[in-house]
Amino acid sequence: MNAVLDRDFVPAAQWHRAYEAEARAARPAARSVTLGLLRDHQPVARRVYPVLPADEVMRTFFHIERRLKSLLWAYGGHRILVDGPADLLQRLQKHYASSPTGRFDSLMIGERIFGTPLTLEATTADTIPEPASDSRPIGRHLDGCRIGFDLGGSDRKCAAMIDGTVVFSEEVPWNPYFQKDPQYHFDGIMDSLQRAAAHLPRVDAIGGSAAGVYVKNEVRVSSLFRGVNQADFDQHVRGIFHRVRDAWNHVPFIVINDGDVAALAGAMSLNVNALLGVSMGTSMAAGYVTPEGFLTSWLNELAFVPVDYRPDAPADEWSGDLGCAVQFFSQQGVARLACEAGLDFDDNTPLPDRLLAVQDRMEKGDLAAERIYTAIGDAFGHTLAHWTKLYTLRHVLILGRVTSGAGGDLIVARARRRLEIDYPDLAEQIQLHMPNERMKRHGQAVAAASLPALS
Repeated sequence: MNAVLDRDFVPAAQWHRAYEAEARAARPAARSVTLGLLRDHQPVARRVYPVLPADEVMRTFFHIERRLKSLLWAYGGHRILVDGPADLLQRLQKHYASSPTGRFDSLMIGERIFGTPLTLEATTADTIPEPASDSRPIGRHLDGCRIGFDLGGSDRKCAAMIDGTVVFSEEVPWNPYFQKDPQYHFDGIMDSLQRAAAHLPRVDAIGGSAAGVYVKNEVRVSSLFRGVNQADFDQHVRGIFHRVRDAWNHVPFIVINDGDVAALAGAMSLNVNALLGVSMGTSMAAGYVTPEGFLTSWLNELAFVPVDYRPDAPADEWSGDLGCAVQFFSQQGVARLACEAGLDFDDNTPLPDRLLAVQDRMEKGDLAAERIYTAIGDAFGHTLAHWTKLYTLRHVLILGRVTSGAGGDLIVARARRRLEIDYPDLAEQIQLHMPNERMKRHGQAVAAASLPALS
């Protein structure tokens, strides 16, 4: 990687490309592994990967485990079907049963999201089904008096809208991550909704976005509530949005992942589809609009997907895994790179303040700040190539507070350049976008408010 910072970055896309080229060249000794991912009995993903001959046990395990982790966090599912060597299946089973990072994935994706641990089953390739379409029409409803909200790790945004026109919007700082009492979260959400409702003659519908995984308006996994113990989470957090809806007379109400809403906002604003939205903020959120213009029920939790394969890659503070996207495309990534660039901060300086300081230096032409954004942009270009193995991409929308100002422009420019140099076929296929001012101000709130259809 040709960046001054993170010069030892090992792009996942290039690692897999080199491994699979070597595997194909090893024929007839080469083999293949077929993976299937299911929710209950519904197939959501199927992939076939070439693998090296049997004596390359550890490299093959790394290749398949990293590919599988990407599938799990992109699509979601709890049944994993494997057509491959018996020793590989045994290693994968042991990984998800007993290793710290494998147990995290099994707990979060399996038990907390889908209510059952991950299972891995041996089968044959011809019994692994192809996934059916998982897209669903949702959003783009602008009629009536609506409220849209977005809950982030540093602030909560809310807007009021009448027949598609925004009549009020605001941001309110809050600090939800380590609050132990879920009443803090409920009161904050209600406060924002009440502020918006004061500007409407009535409330016909409410739509929202928030970091995490939501199923039928239930919280399954969310960093916003990481300070709440499990008993209080089960009793008070899982159904928190049902309580909110009850308080608003059961109007049509939908809350989904903030990345999906960002992607929907981009598709609506740009009038395009096959779009991946990536928000670089307190953490990193992602969402996807299909070529048909629909959202899916996929997880799209790309923050947990490893994108840097060097042995000493930075560790994710939550999962403990190495090289995950959140450590590059978020406030955490900026703060980490700022240390590498020689910028000194007091240990008590919050991450948002560190980001503001780096952005201020960037606006003044500071070389250290430029090196930070150069490293982020180069990493992002490589990472987009990795994500094309998960999504059909024609457009990528890049947004979030990390991308504000001149730093965001440099991220986009470097990512484009990295695609042109290392992945020229993708450079011709994928267009990178930054939100315009109207979308920055109101796009996500309008998209969130548009989620529910009026009864």
